[in-house]
Parts: sequence; C-alpha cells; structure tokens
Amino acid sequence: MSELFIRQSVPADSAAIEALYPQAFPDEDLVPLVRSLLTDPVVAMSLVALIDSEIIGHGMFTVCGIEGTERKVVLLGPLAVTPNRQRQGVGSEIVDAGLECARVTGADLVCVLGDPGYYGRSGFTPDTRIEPPYALPPEWGGAWQSQSLTESGEPLAGQLVVPPQWQEPALWGA
Repeated sequence: MSELFIRQSVPADSAAIEALYPQAFPDEDLVPLVRSLLTDPVVAMSLVALIDSEIIGHGMFTVCGIEGTERKVVLLGPLAVTPNRQRQGVGSEIVDAGLECARVTGADLVCVLGDPGYYGRSGFTPDTRIEPPYALPPEWGGAWQSQSLTESGEPLAGQLVVPPQWQEPALWGA
C-alpha cells in the first residue's frame, strides 16, 4: 500500500470531499453541512487523507466556545473515509492530525458526537460537563465525548457555543 498523507484541504478538493460522505454515510445527508463548513475557513479546519493523490478520507474541526468563557473548544466532525479504505487507520490518522492542529492553535478541548468505541481509541471519553447545543436522544448515551488538550487547569463545563453551520437541530438528533 502506498503511503498515507494528511494535509489541509484546498478549494480544488471540494468535489472529492463531497463525494466521500454519501459513500461513507448513505443514510445521512451531511453534504450541506460539509459544503457550508468548507466555505468558512475561519470557522473550520478541513483535513484530507490521500493515497497516491486520491482523497480517501476527510475530517472537519470547527472552532467553538463555551458560553461565558473565552476558552477555545473544537468540535470534531463530520469525519468520513471511503468504504474500501475503512478499518485501515485512515480516520484515526485524520483525528490525530486534527487534535495536534487544535492543540497548536490553542484549543483547550475537542468534543465529538459519535461512536464511543471508535472515538475512544483516539482518547475521547464520555463528557457530562460540556452540554451540546441541543438535547441528545437518550439512546445516544455515551456518544457525546471530549478530550482535553491541556495538561492542567480547571476542567471546562458549560454550554457549547457553535457557529451557524451547526445550529441545525437535526444534526444533533433533535
């Protein structure tokens, strides 16, 4: 297998990125969210995974905040890997690169709404201190997770403040 390469996306990557999501998530329409986030680089960092110059994975990392504080929080997602490259560590590589970028930019915490088994491998744990912008369905217990990027300090607590792209209740199962 050729070497996996992770980099920030560029506008020319948009069509390939948008094509990944219906393949990886055929029952969800994440393309409008991804498209909106891609057009706002101040709000979101976009990373692509490539093998032989083909985009095989993508992840978004959106800058958020905690109500009443100046602390920086990043929301991970969506994250997609082309089906024929899943279970090969591609998603984990994107997550690891995004965590490092978030750390370098001064984020205190990264949150994610997703499978605890999957994200737990990257160090995420269920979070009850940070409240997502909308109430999550009870059957999603444990899916709201976070990972601290700082060694010390007060643990963050409060309501996650998200940019307009994430203010759609359906994205949160509401």
